[in-house]
Amino acid sequence: MPSRKTHHTAVVVIPPEALWPPIQAIRERHDRQVRRWMPHINLLYPFRPTEAWPELLEPMAERVRPLLPFTVRLAEIRYFRHPSGRCTLWLAPEPAEALDALQQALLAVAPECDDVRRHRGGFTPHLSIGQAPDAATCVALQRALQQQWDPLTFPVTHVSLIWRHAPPDDVFRVGWEVGLEGVRPVNPPAT
Repeated sequence: MPSRKTHHTAVVVIPPEALWPPIQAIRERHDRQVRRWMPHINLLYPFRPTEAWPELLEPMAERVRPLLPFTVRLAEIRYFRHPSGRCTLWLAPEPAEALDALQQALLAVAPECDDVRRHRGGFTPHLSIGQAPDAATCVALQRALQQQWDPLTFPVTHVSLIWRHAPPDDVFRVGWEVGLEGVRPVNPPAT
C-alpha cells in the first residue's frame, strides 16, 4: 500500500448542516477558507489519495464503530498563535478526549497521516472559524465573538472522507461516511 498523502483529501467530523448558519456567519467574515472547506474538525489531513480509499473503508469502520456515538459541544472560542504573528480562531469541541480517541483509531489504519499530531501541543481538535493578522486583533476578535456565541451540540455518529479537485473546482465534498451505519457512499470521487 503506498503511503503517499495529498492535501486534496481529509477525514473529518462535520456538524449537521442545520447547525452551520451561526458558524458560517462568522466564517464568511473572518475565514479565508470558507469557500473551500465546510465547517469541520480535521482528524486526518493530509490523507491518502481517493484511489486508496476502497481498501481503507472497512478497516476504518471497524476502528471507529466502538467509539460512537458521542456528543460534541461547541461552546468556547480559542485561538492559535503562529510563528508569523498571525492567529487562527477556532471553536473548541468538547469532549476533546472523545475526538482524540477517534483520531487515534483512524491513525491506526493510516499511520503516516499523523500531521495533525505533529504540532507542539499534539493533536488539538478544533473547528477553524477565522484568521487575524496579529495577536492584539485576535484577542479582541475572540472576546467579541465569544460574547455573542451561543453553544451548539451535535451527535457524532460517523466520520466523513472528503475530497477536492485542483483549482478552480477545489471545494471539498463528502465522498464517504464511515460510522455506526457502516460505510455509506455520499459523493464518491471517480477513480
